[in-house]
Amino acid sequence: MKYYVSIDIGGTSIKYGVLKEDGEILLKDSMDTEAAKGGKALENKVFCIIRDCQAQYPLSGVCISTAGMVDCEKGEVFFSGELIPEYQGTKWKEDIEKAFSLPCEVENDVNCAGLAEYETGAAKGSRVAVCLTVGTGIGGCALIDGKIFHGCSNSAMEIGYLYAGEADFQTLGAASILSRKVAERKKDAAGNWDGVRIFEAAKAGDEICVTAIDEMCDVLGRGIADICYVLNPEVVVLGGGIMAQKEYLRPRLQAALERHLKPVICRRTRLEFAHHRNDAGMRGAFCHFMNRQKKSV
Repeated sequence: MKYYVSIDIGGTSIKYGVLKEDGEILLKDSMDTEAAKGGKALENKVFCIIRDCQAQYPLSGVCISTAGMVDCEKGEVFFSGELIPEYQGTKWKEDIEKAFSLPCEVENDVNCAGLAEYETGAAKGSRVAVCLTVGTGIGGCALIDGKIFHGCSNSAMEIGYLYAGEADFQTLGAASILSRKVAERKKDAAGNWDGVRIFEAAKAGDEICVTAIDEMCDVLGRGIADICYVLNPEVVVLGGGIMAQKEYLRPRLQAALERHLKPVICRRTRLEFAHHRNDAGMRGAFCHFMNRQKKSV
């Protein structure tokens, strides 16, 4: 039996686990990313995770899912936003293989989430699928016949940067913007209004929270419609922590999509919610590792 450590590096948390070669997760845990400390501190955290897992299991490989634009061939981050300082240029594959003498494969976190949903989740069996994650920012991936569409320079589907009128897509529609908007309208500290509290208040009839959520849904509906006009997917899978509120969000997002997408396309486009949730990055990184290793044999 072979064992693999799979590590999902996000802007807020690092989720990791050990998987058997059949994909079963044997253990999983998480820790704060502490992104402000920068790329080197983040690398130290990941190395500690690998050492700890290696002490418990005879590992056969390291699977990395990470925020940022990733060159899958080199296994490195070639562009990163301001959230993680000095992260751009991090050579995960080279550094890990040198330090641990284990094969390592690296992929963008949203691409990993999309792979997981295609393999065993909400996009299973689809010919053309789009996966979006809505969190601190907005990320996207496209899968065509089960393969990630990377574009000519590994930067396809960086939809958070799409210009959406007065600002880019993620500046208007991310979950982090929802919290900020509610706090400002209530003249309160942003830290007092996380997604859980906002949705609880909205369900209780708080008009400020209801309006802010509806505005977010309209932005997301408009952005999803724009993507559908280009890619014409049969399914759009929505992930990110806020999508745990799917019962509340589904009718609002569906209505928003119907406002912005021509009916002839809209009725052939399904909105689904991510099946794997917090495990998506880990599972997708494992799928990516296995696919890459098969090609190299």
